[in-house]
Amino acid sequence: MKRWVSWSSVVWALVVVWGLGSAAAAEVRHEIQFPDLPGYKTLKCDFHSHTVFSDGSVWPPVRIAEAWRQGLDVISITDHIEYQPHKDDVPTKHGRSHDLAAGPAKTTGIMLVKGAEITRDTPPGHFNAVFLNDVQPLDTKEFVDAIKAANDQQAFVFWNHQGWKGEELGRWLDVHTTLFEKKWFQGMEVCNGNEYYPTAHRWCLEKNLTMLGNSDIHEPDLRQRNTSQDHRTLTLVFAKEKTLPSLKEALLAGRTVVWWKDQLIGREEWLGALFRAMVEVSPPHFRSDKAAWVLVRNSGNADLRLERSGNLGPAKLELPAGTVNLVQIAVGKTAGPLELKYTVTNLLVGPEKGLSVVLQVPER
Repeated sequence: MKRWVSWSSVVWALVVVWGLGSAAAAEVRHEIQFPDLPGYKTLKCDFHSHTVFSDGSVWPPVRIAEAWRQGLDVISITDHIEYQPHKDDVPTKHGRSHDLAAGPAKTTGIMLVKGAEITRDTPPGHFNAVFLNDVQPLDTKEFVDAIKAANDQQAFVFWNHQGWKGEELGRWLDVHTTLFEKKWFQGMEVCNGNEYYPTAHRWCLEKNLTMLGNSDIHEPDLRQRNTSQDHRTLTLVFAKEKTLPSLKEALLAGRTVVWWKDQLIGREEWLGALFRAMVEVSPPHFRSDKAAWVLVRNSGNADLRLERSGNLGPAKLELPAGTVNLVQIAVGKTAGPLELKYTVTNLLVGPEKGLSVVLQVPER
C-alpha cells in the first residue's frame, strides 16, 4: 500500500530467507483458535501481501513460513502489477512470486491463492484480484480493462484500503458504479493493516459486498504467533471444506468476519454465529436466595467486551480470549433458566454498532 521499503531491508531479507524458508517444517505452529461453525470450517486468511517482486522486502517462501508459524490457513501473494521498484535487481515477471511460494505452500499445508494487485491512482484506487489463472492479461493500460481481464478468469476482485488517502479521494465514482453494476468487483477491505474504514464497512452492508481484512504486509513479519493483543489483520472465512473452490464460494457468498486489532467486524448473521460458537455458559453450580454463580467460557482467540442491555447480569462482562470466567448473577428467587441480554461492543455489525446477544443460562 503506502509503505515503500528501502533496498537495504530487501538485502537483509535475502540474507536470512533461506534459513526462514527451509526452517518452516521444523518450527512450531501456533494455531489461531476460532471455532468452526455448524456446517462450515473457519479458515484464517490473508488475501493481501507483497514480496520483492513488487515493493515488498522478502522472498516469496518467507510469506509461507510466516503464515504457517502464525496459524494461518490461507494466503495470497498479491504483488503490484504496475509498481515494480526492484525491477533493476528482480525482473518483472508477473505470477513468479506465486510460483516460488507454491512448493513450500504444499509441504506446509498452506492454501495459496494466486493473486495480484491492480495498482492505479486513487481514485479509482487499488484493487486485488485473487483466484487468477494468469496475471499477465491484467497488465493493460486501461483500468477497467484490467478489472475485466480478472473477471474473464472468474477471479474474486475487491477494492483495497478505500480510505487510505482520505475520504475525498476514496469516494465512490461513476467508474465504481460501472464495475459494481457489471458485478466486476465483489468485496472491499473494511480493514487494511492498522486501518479501519467505516465508509467501506457501510458500503459493504448497503451493497452486499463481501467484507475483508488483510495485512497488506511488505516487510518481514517476525511475530511468532497471533494473539488477541498482537495479531495481523485477517479475514475469517466460513467455508464448507478446506479447498480452493469452497473458499471461493464462501467469499462470493459473503461468509466472512474481519479480525482487526481488538475487534471482530462482520454481518450480524456471521458474527452472531461465531459468538455462539465461541461462548459457552454453564448451568449454575451454586445458587442462593439472591444470586446464581455460573461459568462463562470464551474459546476464541479474541477478547470479548459485553455491556448489559437487559435486567439480569453484571453491568459489564470482560471475557478474555481462551478463558473461563466466574460470573455472579443477582436473580433473587427467580427459578428456571435465565436470559442475559448484552451488547458485545467490540463485535461490530456496523460502524459503532455492537452485536446484540442473549446468553442462555440453562437450568441446573
